[in-house]
Amino acid sequence: MPSRLRLVLLSALMLFVELALIRWTGSNVLYLSYFSNFVLLGSFLGIGIGFLRARAPHDLFGFAPVALAFFVGFVLIFPVEIDRSGSDLLYFGSFTTSGLPSWLMLPVIFLAVAGVMALIGEGVGRTFRAFPPLEAYRLDIMGSLLGIAAFSALSFTWAPPVAWGAVVAGLFVVLLWGRGMRILQWVAVAALVLILGRESIVAAYSWSPYYKLSLTQPNDQSYLYVITANGIPHQAISSTEWRRQHEPVYFLPYQHVSGHALDDVLVVGAGNGNDVATALAMGARHVDAVEIDPRLLQMGRDLHPDHPYADPRVTAYVDDGRAFLERTTNRYDLILFALPDSLTLVAGQSSIRLESYLFTLQAIQSARDHLRPGGAFAMYNFYRERWLVDRYAETSRTAFGSTPCLDTVGTGGQLAVLTVADPGVPIRCNASWTASGDVPPPATDDHPFPYLRQAEIPAFYLLAILLILAFSVVLVRQTAGSFRPMARYADLALMGAAFLLLETKNVVQFALLFGTTWFVNALVFAGVLVSVLAAIEVARHWRLRGARAYGVLYVVLLAALAVAWVLPPNLLLQLDVAPRFAAAVVLAFTPIFLANLVFAQRFRDAGDSTTAFGANLLGAMAGGVLEYAALITGYQALLVVVAFLYGGAWLLGTLGAWRA
Repeated sequence: MPSRLRLVLLSALMLFVELALIRWTGSNVLYLSYFSNFVLLGSFLGIGIGFLRARAPHDLFGFAPVALAFFVGFVLIFPVEIDRSGSDLLYFGSFTTSGLPSWLMLPVIFLAVAGVMALIGEGVGRTFRAFPPLEAYRLDIMGSLLGIAAFSALSFTWAPPVAWGAVVAGLFVVLLWGRGMRILQWVAVAALVLILGRESIVAAYSWSPYYKLSLTQPNDQSYLYVITANGIPHQAISSTEWRRQHEPVYFLPYQHVSGHALDDVLVVGAGNGNDVATALAMGARHVDAVEIDPRLLQMGRDLHPDHPYADPRVTAYVDDGRAFLERTTNRYDLILFALPDSLTLVAGQSSIRLESYLFTLQAIQSARDHLRPGGAFAMYNFYRERWLVDRYAETSRTAFGSTPCLDTVGTGGQLAVLTVADPGVPIRCNASWTASGDVPPPATDDHPFPYLRQAEIPAFYLLAILLILAFSVVLVRQTAGSFRPMARYADLALMGAAFLLLETKNVVQFALLFGTTWFVNALVFAGVLVSVLAAIEVARHWRLRGARAYGVLYVVLLAALAVAWVLPPNLLLQLDVAPRFAAAVVLAFTPIFLANLVFAQRFRDAGDSTTAFGANLLGAMAGGVLEYAALITGYQALLVVVAFLYGGAWLLGTLGAWRA
């Protein structure tokens, strides 16, 4: 195989496996639905180690399919469900304990992912060495674009894991064939497809871009169907009449606004259609139903006994709820946030969940602005902790200027309904909200963590981070030898940390501006890679010479970061979609382009390209750890950290970490 094609395919394999592991492990190890950053950190550590081993005498890439098959089998044999007993960081769903304990399983997953990715990374690194640094980097990015395009295409078609396994197995066969595949490797690629195929052909399972969904019929006939997402009971399908008799709480918002017009109702979190059917039964003349997961919407179309999505009075949208509010010009008599809790994170490198931007103060204010005079807003869910009810009630009170109605069902106020309207709008309240104690402040668009009681890094995160750092130091030392060869590339390590934070900031910024959908997320990653490729092409034809030229480029980069910091994303929300997109692209990708132009110019002169790239990847892993600082500071402040890191890289370069 031509070396260029081999490097492109190896890089495509590497990114595809990374994305697939983030997506698949989260559906089977429930911790990782909420902590998929750990898989990303393990990937960066492993790839960095693989590059550092690129000069080792023994090539271990051939063991990669074996290690991956063992890892997949291990995860299916030892599933772990999350302990949600803590009250300072909330997770939704009903959980039981099975498999290995979390304190053991998460480090095992981290190390296993690092091991698999180290073997693949070594294959990339050994081919990487065959080219000049910039040409190798260019081919690597081209392969990464191919990998993300392939995975995005499978997400678009709701393909099950067996399709992911088939792509990976096919790439392994193509890459190993010319070097003579051994029996063990054939067995490994076959086992990978068979194991994932066994999971994929289970009739009850289907795969959306976000979840592994299963559909069951309970024996007691309490519901027609129960929908489970990533192993957690998530939704139930039932008729409106059954809910009227057994779950009257979902009818309370309509009772509170009895006598008000219901010409137009917005249901965010429409799911399988229960809340849409309820709105129609209560007299809504038209309902806009917004649901982020297309498969859940399809289940409602196919299975709901009241057929709400077939009703001509209903318009369904597959979209993020906050993004829909920011785009639509419609006005409503009632807006409902109907149990829109998710069971996963937006991406492997951020701590926001799919619905995080739906419960900020700015989101509730946006809902208020889409109400007609006399309209009302309501939200309900199983909130589990009273402090979360208090937070949402205070958020609603701040947004509307009036105290909301509060209805609770069950001990501890776990199921709660909040209904609020502008001052002077009559609402029939059974009881108004009163604080139960200290009320956490509202979540904001800059600090979109409604399930985090206070701005802090939870102890569970801190322990996991410390373990990750300790394991990383030991693994790098044992597998790659002395840290001394990487010392001369310390500036590249700082660049890696800064770039990962910058990329994370852009992921969450676009999630706010255009929605937390998988499609927006994929476009951001593709945009980042295209920006990197553009920077490489510029660097190939324009060479910086001397410290002064580097200094000018760093100054321009820091200036671009300053502009992005001065103009927070909330300002862009005031623009229409087209100018908002243009402004967001300029603000987000200008620093990325400049940062990669600095990196490419520096990387061109690296004497040992694989060690330099390995140092950069390990720096990116450190940046992934620093991302948790956003739980305290918010995301906009990460730009200050990014600026300090690039400033440190500039200083190290000036002191002689590079040679012009």
